[in-house]
Amino acid sequence: MVCLGNICRSPLAEGILKDKLRERGLNWAVDSAGTGFWHIGEPPDPRSVSTARKYGLDISRQRARQLQSQDLEAFDLILAMDRSNYDDILRLANTGQQKSKVEMILNYVDPGSNRNVPDPYWDDDGFDKVFHMLDEACERVIDKHT
Repeated sequence: MVCLGNICRSPLAEGILKDKLRERGLNWAVDSAGTGFWHIGEPPDPRSVSTARKYGLDISRQRARQLQSQDLEAFDLILAMDRSNYDDILRLANTGQQKSKVEMILNYVDPGSNRNVPDPYWDDDGFDKVFHMLDEACERVIDKHT
């Protein structure tokens, strides 16, 4: 799960996917990262933590990190929250195989749409909307890959 700073969208996506996998008894490695470096080591935005808690998830122990080129080897799927992040991820890819792992997360809900998950950082009211978008997308990710 990749967004810009790894404090709003991608921590929510990580928490949602991990919870859904646990409920289904699936043991996948899930992580999140940001394309930027500004928040490395910081916990998720308090509004993301609060939104997750509202829906029974605890993401408070996550810490922001920056996406590294080795992530494109280590993970089978790299899900971008928006087009800018998608392009940044592709710039890190060294091979066609690595590039083929990168997808826009909302394409699981609306294939081929390349819609962005809006960044709620500047919109206090956007966190619930983002949570529900990611919740549906994570459900579809699991359905497609099981």
